[in-house]
Amino acid sequence: MKYTHKLNAYTLALIGGLILIAASSCEKAEPLLYDRAANIHFALTGNDRDSLMYTFAYDITRSSDTILIPVQITGHRAGEARQFAAYVEQDSSTAVAGTHYKALEEVYTLPADSGTAYLPVIIYNVAELEETSVSLIVKLRATDDLGIEDPRLIRAKLVFSARLEQPQWWSMWLGSYSRTKHQLFLIATEQTSMTMDGLDAPRNLYYVNLLTMMLNNPFQWVEDHPEKGYVLSPRGTTDAYDFYHQDNPERKMLLRKNYASGRYFFIDENGAEVN
Repeated sequence: MKYTHKLNAYTLALIGGLILIAASSCEKAEPLLYDRAANIHFALTGNDRDSLMYTFAYDITRSSDTILIPVQITGHRAGEARQFAAYVEQDSSTAVAGTHYKALEEVYTLPADSGTAYLPVIIYNVAELEETSVSLIVKLRATDDLGIEDPRLIRAKLVFSARLEQPQWWSMWLGSYSRTKHQLFLIATEQTSMTMDGLDAPRNLYYVNLLTMMLNNPFQWVEDHPEKGYVLSPRGTTDAYDFYHQDNPERKMLLRKNYASGRYFFIDENGAEVN
């Protein structure tokens, strides 16, 4: 029993010494610091990781727009502004610089004391986009200020067009469909949709009538709605006119005279008269 008592006392003394050593070590330990170089990546989530989708379809007046792609850093924020860079992967993109988008700048700025910023991509609303969509693959590249690390996070795909598609409610109220007629409906009514509820017939037929008045007399419509900013400009002769918004003359619709009826009709993408 005496031997056991001595052993326990010795063990307790040893444990106490270890505790003191550990406490002393904790007092002298330096705090762990994140000392890796700062890197930058695209801060995309959900479906945006696959593709950023954009359409000019509902606003023919807009000649261009700016898509802001979010970027984010890993690492410490800095007290001074830093630069990051990006480039277009031409082989994988169908969009053409100068035609569909403005060429990217050499570098962009991440503000001081900030961990986030945006890469602005300026795209153009050209007539070609009424028929097709184009894609733009943008990748980040390293600079002296910010590196790149994870290749999965430095790529962004932007797909954009100006193509309208026939909505489910269209045939119930407006009959035959064409993208030109759809665009004229948007201009005349400033509505992007209608319901399929019969109780809404008075309201929906009011919008149908707005389009009908525009189709029956486009010249009078332009004169009566100067606030909308649309123009009818002769196309060589008085037999045909270009209809477009003053802010975006590249997006034209053809208005042509039908000599059998003496009326002017908008001509759709298939060469048919819009009724």
